[in-house]
Amino acid sequence: MPATHGIPTPTVPTMNTEPGSALYRLLTWLSPSYPVGAFAYSQGIETAVARGSVTDRSSAQDWIEDSLEAGTLWSDAVIFARSHDAARASDRRALRAINDFARAFQPTAEIRAETLAQGAAFYSVTSEAWPCPALDVLSEIEPAQIAYPVAVACAAAGHGISLDVALEAWLHAGASSLVSALVRLVPLGQTDGQHVLAGLEAPIAATAQRARRLRLDDVFTSCLMAEICSMAHETQSTRLFRS
Repeated sequence: MPATHGIPTPTVPTMNTEPGSALYRLLTWLSPSYPVGAFAYSQGIETAVARGSVTDRSSAQDWIEDSLEAGTLWSDAVIFARSHDAARASDRRALRAINDFARAFQPTAEIRAETLAQGAAFYSVTSEAWPCPALDVLSEIEPAQIAYPVAVACAAAGHGISLDVALEAWLHAGASSLVSALVRLVPLGQTDGQHVLAGLEAPIAATAQRARRLRLDDVFTSCLMAEICSMAHETQSTRLFRS
């Protein structure tokens, strides 16, 4: 496992994007309409619903909170934060090491395929429509091997968007994608889906705060049921989602 806690911090401020520009870009990149195929993935939730582990608003919120606390959303948040640091510092070696870690850390084949497919799609579209030097650094990595949080963090850093703002937006988008899947799968009503999102505001802020200061070397996950459901999803006979 590569050590990445020695990533340097830039001595010259780089966060110079106007608030309106930062908001516009994050809303664009993390919108459900951005062509990365986020709607096609559930991170094992489809199996959890089929097995009766998630059946209503309360269990849906618990499932996502667990992911924010110690699951895929949590580990991706730390990967995002450290990628943002490396991109700001133009540290190509650290960025490559972080991406290697991100690829290796995925708990199941389907979740690994998910992060790489979305990472490749995000890099391809964003480097064309929203180019920046930080994304040029990623050009040294095979596009099909770029993890999704690494790609988005590089774009945010390259466009001068602060880590605080970008990380909370990233986590909100990830949680929203899971809520959207649950609205279709449980099914939850649209109002219940919004209740879940409202209830996730504080957990998302707390996860972002923890992730901003944690080293990659210290990351761990403990959402075993979610990982088992993701593994079982690979052979599930009736499927709406790819993970």
